[in-house]
Amino acid sequence: MQTPNKTLGVGLISVGWMGKMHSRAYRSIAQLYPELGVDCRLVHAADPSGPARDFATDVLGYERASEDYRAVLEDPEVDVVSICSPNFLHAEVGIAAAQAGKPFWIEKPVGRGVDETRSVETAATAAGVATAIGFNYRCPPAIQYARQLITDGSLGRITNVRGRYFGGFSSNPDDPMAWRFTRKWSGNGVLGDLMGHLVDQIHYLVGPVGSVTGTTGTYITHRRAPSGSPNAGELVEVENEDYANMLVRFDDSAVAAGALGSLEASRIAAGPRCEYTVEVFGTEGSLRWSFERMNELELALTRVGPNVGYTNLFANGAFPDFNRFQPGTGTAMGYDDLKTIEAARFLSSHLDGGLPAGSNIHDAVASAQVLSAAEASAQSGTWVDTPPIDGTTANLRVAETR
Repeated sequence: MQTPNKTLGVGLISVGWMGKMHSRAYRSIAQLYPELGVDCRLVHAADPSGPARDFATDVLGYERASEDYRAVLEDPEVDVVSICSPNFLHAEVGIAAAQAGKPFWIEKPVGRGVDETRSVETAATAAGVATAIGFNYRCPPAIQYARQLITDGSLGRITNVRGRYFGGFSSNPDDPMAWRFTRKWSGNGVLGDLMGHLVDQIHYLVGPVGSVTGTTGTYITHRRAPSGSPNAGELVEVENEDYANMLVRFDDSAVAAGALGSLEASRIAAGPRCEYTVEVFGTEGSLRWSFERMNELELALTRVGPNVGYTNLFANGAFPDFNRFQPGTGTAMGYDDLKTIEAARFLSSHLDGGLPAGSNIHDAVASAQVLSAAEASAQSGTWVDTPPIDGTTANLRVAETR
């Protein structure tokens, strides 16, 4: 007779797009990751919006909903918490969750800069709670397979890495002023939003950045205050960067020790919608991947002969996690599936369920450190060191123990 699954009570803070994604992911765990032996019970959601609270109970299936997030953290039936609130509340809620003894899965950026992110790390470490970060672009099976190829030396010695995360969601200068464009609410701009994903992905693939030099620019310098605000229609200054690029040197502990990299991100690129690409080059081969074609991996392991150049691999059963979602090569996974992989890694870390380690609060600090260093470098024009952060899941030269 099969042993009954353990039931975990889930709390949700903020019922927006990400809140809905997290909720669907929890619902999928019992079917897609049965070895965890977990059934997720959606217990308590919090949102200041009445319609959002109604959606949480009437549609998502939460048993109750509250206006104040503290009610979720104080609920004894909530075992784990998803924090999907706007960025400027992440650190406040993350610290409160840790102090309440609740393991939490939090969207990025965890804080408005490295100092605020470290404050969450300190609280989570002191409380000893499991953590997970919304770095979903490290989860596609193609990226996980790419990490295996890099780790086992299939590409030889890594020589250089190139990444680009371009989105056009802020490309229209007629779009109104929003919280993302102000320092008080967002901190930095495209660095914390898009570049943060890219830095985490290269840490995951090839190891930690050891030093960085960066430049930033703001090209849509003013936007009109939104309707309903006291100064509606007036031009307001955009306070953070639209575009950023950086050169990086990888730390000696990285699989890519001694390699160089170039990274750039834009939130105002006209044309790209979600163009997240990464390329890794080595002495024996290279690979490249794009989120817009996330179920494919281009791989080159031959320098001579008729088959020289890239071979396009479609995600298949040899790629980690793929068989959990699709029956065979050519059948595509989607964005929602990446959040389910995140959820499984989070719950596994809480339960010691034996799945590969997912991202954690230390990974968030490592990414934020590089972003803050890039900002400092943009002001000083110098290289800035970024010492390795203990406890991350970065791809290291030594045998991994995490």
